[in-house]
Amino acid sequence: MKHTLLIIIATVTLIGCKNKEELKATKADALATENTEEAINKDNLTTAEAIAYASGLEHWGKVSELKFTFNVDRGGNIFSRSWQWNPKTDDVTMMTAEDTVAYNRSSLDSISTKADQAFINDKYWLHAPYNLVWDEGTTITEKKNEIAPMSKDTLNMVTITYNDSLGYTPGDAYDIYYDSEFMPREWVYRKGNAEQPSMVTSWEDYKTFEGLKFAEMHKDPSGDFKLFFSDISVKTE
Repeated sequence: MKHTLLIIIATVTLIGCKNKEELKATKADALATENTEEAINKDNLTTAEAIAYASGLEHWGKVSELKFTFNVDRGGNIFSRSWQWNPKTDDVTMMTAEDTVAYNRSSLDSISTKADQAFINDKYWLHAPYNLVWDEGTTITEKKNEIAPMSKDTLNMVTITYNDSLGYTPGDAYDIYYDSEFMPREWVYRKGNAEQPSMVTSWEDYKTFEGLKFAEMHKDPSGDFKLFFSDISVKTE
């Protein structure tokens, strides 16, 4: 167990973890529980909401189980861990080659807290567009016609900055470059809201699961670092 938890801690630093008490109701989250596209007046959405709904947020209220495997490939050395999550009860199971840890996010001990740090990290990579409207304690700003760092395409950008008092790694910022369909194509992670990027990756290979759109592949500019998802499955009520 100790060896596994050390791996979790090392891997979770790839990107900042978000609000420990995320998923509180917001206007957009409440609309998503309606489970119908008709309940959403898309003409009145903010940019953050438009990005979330372009990725299928209106279908989230139906989800009873989400499974996925989070993989990191560094020059051919691959680390993987798998997750099973019931969003309605917040029951979570983490599975690695060495161990299985099952817990409920409402009751964390020292072991499950370390697993939960990894869980928040991994699922943030999977559905960050939803966190634009789910997470509290954030500031969102926008810029138009920005040059994307990897493709050099002209895209619009939204930045989400977390305050310095909430979550596992507070104060981080993310610049999300999105296209005309409000789909993220690249992002920049800036640890502690630093001016210089801590990490830059693509968002690509989108697949749809019960209406939820996930980017299965993220690559850095060198191509030596790949963060990708496999074994994604979604159950709905």
